[in-house]
Amino acid sequence: MATIRLEVVSPDRQVCDREIGMLIVRSTGGELGILPRHAPLVTGLVPHVMRIKKGPGSGEEEVMAIGGGFMEVTPEKITVLASAAEEPQEIDVARAQAAYQRAKQRIEAYKTAPKDSASIDIDRAQLALARAMARLSATKNPIA
Repeated sequence: MATIRLEVVSPDRQVCDREIGMLIVRSTGGELGILPRHAPLVTGLVPHVMRIKKGPGSGEEEVMAIGGGFMEVTPEKITVLASAAEEPQEIDVARAQAAYQRAKQRIEAYKTAPKDSASIDIDRAQLALARAMARLSATKNPIA
């Protein structure tokens, strides 16, 4: 039964270090499925819900909210360097919903603001929205 080591690290801690059967991530180039003995790869990750299959042939799956970052794959190990990484039980749902609402309001304000106004950083607001959506999706809570 082949497995591959998954290590997920955020700036403040090591979030995960265990053997898994498969990892499904969303990279800057699209969705990827990583299995044991995968070809070497380095890619950027966008904010999303990473899916972790526990073992080969196992229907068990865990999820983890990733705030973006990078992933390095070797045939024996997957290393995810995430700007933020949280397992569902660690996520404060009320806080994630508030962040989602704030980001939506900033995006709407940008759309209605005069075009010469630089008071709203639209890229930052869109990234905050994507992170909040990933966190809420990982907890299976509806997006408010």
